[in-house]
Amino acid sequence: MIKISELQSKDVISITDGRKLGQIHDLELDLREGQITALVVPGESRFFGWMSGGKEWVIPWNQIVKIGADVILVRLDSHTLEDEPSPKPYLSHPSDNYRPT
Repeated sequence: MIKISELQSKDVISITDGRKLGQIHDLELDLREGQITALVVPGESRFFGWMSGGKEWVIPWNQIVKIGADVILVRLDSHTLEDEPSPKPYLSHPSDNYRPT
């Protein structure tokens, strides 16, 4: 079993294009069936992580490919990619974040 707090600490990565979507902010639950139906990942923040412009990734549970030690890999379909925000690419090493101006 896995705790929700453990899920929230993992980065969500799209295997479709390698983008880092972010970390889980919320879950959608089917209370009748007692199952998680989707992961909710907020879009990019605009002001010190407080506001995301109301956009978020809602990733159906059936689009999860693998839950690993550090990341959750998801396969987003074309409908999800068109309707949702455009996250930054996943960078595997902190030095990859450096972009010369």
